[in-house]
Amino acid sequence: MKENELTQRLMWTGLLAGIGFVFSIVTERVAEFVWRRFIGGEPPKNH
Repeated sequence: MKENELTQRLMWTGLLAGIGFVFSIVTERVAEFVWRRFIGGEPPKNH
């Protein structure tokens, strides 16, 4: 029973990480679009 619970927790953690990664990319793209639309020019890069 504990193995199944551990597997489910690992799968849940992986799902959360994957969804968080996808939404972080989408959020950055939307923010860049809004910046260009209202501020003009390229937004500053954090990397």
